[in-house]
Order: sequence, then C-alpha cells, then structure tokens
Amino acid sequence: MKVVGIDPGTAACGYGIVHESGGRLRGIGHGCWSTPAGEALELRLKTIHDGVARLIVEHTPDAVALEESYVGADARTALAVGQARGAVLVAAANAGVPCAESAPARVKQAVCGYGRAEKGQVQRMVKAILALDAIPTPNHASDALAVAICHALSPPLLRMAG
Repeated sequence: MKVVGIDPGTAACGYGIVHESGGRLRGIGHGCWSTPAGEALELRLKTIHDGVARLIVEHTPDAVALEESYVGADARTALAVGQARGAVLVAAANAGVPCAESAPARVKQAVCGYGRAEKGQVQRMVKAILALDAIPTPNHASDALAVAICHALSPPLLRMAG
C-alpha cells in the first residue's frame, strides 16, 4: 500500500509518501509547499491542489491521508486549514483516490504510542520508523509522514471505515 500523507495548511502544507509492504514501511519522499501570506487565497489553494495532483500522478497512491483539523482558539486558522484540506480533497477526488482522516491524537498514538506526544517525539519516531538518515524537515513534512504511517499501519477494516 502506498499512502500520501498531508499536514494541511495554507501557509505551509506538508506532504509525505510512504510505502507499506508486508508490515515494513519505506519513506518515498516528503516536503512542504509554502505560500506567501500576501498572495491571493485562491492562488495559495491552487498551489496546494496542483501539488497534491502532481504527487498523485507521480506516485499513484492507494490513499491520501489527512490530519483532521484541530480547532483551537483561533477560528481564522481553523478556517484556513479547512480551505487547504478542501483543496487536497478535491485533488484526490479528481484522481479517484480515496481519502482518510485521522485525529492528531490517533496519529501520535500510532507513531509514538502516546496520543499526547510532543512534536519532537513524533519527528524522532518518524525518522526511526522509516530508517531515515535525518529527521524530516520542515516539521510539516514530518507530520505528514506520521499521518501516512498511521494510515498505512491501520488495520484493513479501520482503513475501510475511513
């Protein structure tokens, strides 16, 4: 199973691709799309949409996995993340690739064994799980790899349920 993981955001949208075979995971690639704050929102969302569409064409994943939105005190941030998520979902739908969402605590539980793990712990575990030479940067890419790992290691029935 090949999974594209996404850590959505309009300023920085992380992505990571993992391949699972026989219970073994391999990191295929990761990175982050950054968009300038002064750029028109529709152009920022287009950058994210087009980036996801390119990843899907290049890697032909079995699924796109996204981190669910965390709604904190800042409604504007939550709205921006929601819009970025929408761009990702449309790119996947256009390509006919199913999407799955995982709560941040579930991702941390899957990767670290603790649902309230700190960002540094997640980064170190992603590095260890994928046997990478270095911690993936930026942290948005590391988070996206964690989302992909979580989905790839989910039991099949849980993946089917979304």
